[in-house]
Amino acid sequence: MKIEDVFMRAHIGASIGFTPPDSQTTRERHAAPSAHHEVCVQQIRSATVKVSYGETTFLVDPMLAPAKAYPGFKLTYRNHLSWPFCDLPVSTFDILRDVDAVILTHLHLDHFDDYAAELLPKDMLVVVQDASDQAQVQSFGFSNVQVMPDSIQVKGVTLTRTACQHGTDAMYADPTFSKICGEVMGIVFQAAGFKSTYLVADTIWTADVAACLEKFQPEVVILNTGHAAVTAPAVADNPYIIMGTDDVKRVHAALPQASIVCVHMDAVNHMTLSRKELNAWVRENKLTGQVIVPFDGEQMFF
Repeated sequence: MKIEDVFMRAHIGASIGFTPPDSQTTRERHAAPSAHHEVCVQQIRSATVKVSYGETTFLVDPMLAPAKAYPGFKLTYRNHLSWPFCDLPVSTFDILRDVDAVILTHLHLDHFDDYAAELLPKDMLVVVQDASDQAQVQSFGFSNVQVMPDSIQVKGVTLTRTACQHGTDAMYADPTFSKICGEVMGIVFQAAGFKSTYLVADTIWTADVAACLEKFQPEVVILNTGHAAVTAPAVADNPYIIMGTDDVKRVHAALPQASIVCVHMDAVNHMTLSRKELNAWVRENKLTGQVIVPFDGEQMFF
């Protein structure tokens, strides 16, 4: 099996012909914003979210395929299942509405797929982590692809890149799994008068994550908490490549007042933690006021 068969892009042709589901009205967990200085986070599906600071909106990790478009990732949990498990909750028109820039934390297929590559405007600003990702995104015809420096400003919002580790030390010590896991970046969003938001991205708990929480003191933390797992004897003792309940607990312990938004569940085959299970854990640990597990399409205001 080739390395690129795991988590990599499926080349499905130049014309997709996908008709998205009809737009639906989404319930808002919090009241609609009454003041200008509020942050809106919208869970789209899986790791795809929209983050809005006033009039500036970012689309993060767009995976826009219809249900069951892709076979399960090889060498992962439940790889016999096709994914996404569900369709998008709103139309792609609504998803792309008012988007000023796209942020790609990395290019695994469940974070940037060919449907997104075709549907996104080719002149839109796309922010990527390195020159390799830049070249790959440019190959889809995008003309405004920028490698993320340590920090950048987009329409008054400061973005700061953060370090991620998409797997255990043992995985990165293994040549095969090191290539599979690859490199990932997280992002801290900041703007005057707004709450700061830390999009942690695909990572396990590390000293770098703890340091970012300490340094930036974000008031909103978006965690990828599906506890995705790979399957191989070499990593059987600890097969997880993103966060789970223990990590939610760590983040809450580090920043008890922060609002924690948990995403990247219930859509891709290798997730081992569901929203139902996480919600039950939240209730058991009396964290309902601090930990939010949004449904697809839900908007949250902070």
